[in-house]
Amino acid sequence: MSTEPNSPEFLISVRNDLEATPLLAALSTFGIEATRTGSFTADFRAEAPGRVNIVVKHSDLARAKEALEEINEGSSDIDWSQVDVGEPE
Repeated sequence: MSTEPNSPEFLISVRNDLEATPLLAALSTFGIEATRTGSFTADFRAEAPGRVNIVVKHSDLARAKEALEEINEGSSDIDWSQVDVGEPE
């Protein structure tokens, strides 16, 4: 049985939109179109925890997993003491 190349596939689950948004942007730099599901529930503050799922096309799943590994490796190399975050408003 073959799988449709554009069918949605689960990649990873994160806590909220604050984690999902930069991950989606990072995946796009690898040429991977991704979307999120569950944002409204995850960010709802009513003692009902939820998760945001990152979803990619079936045809991109293997590349997305490799990209995710690279993204995670790269994020640990950031020396936040050297990052200029600007002046507080």
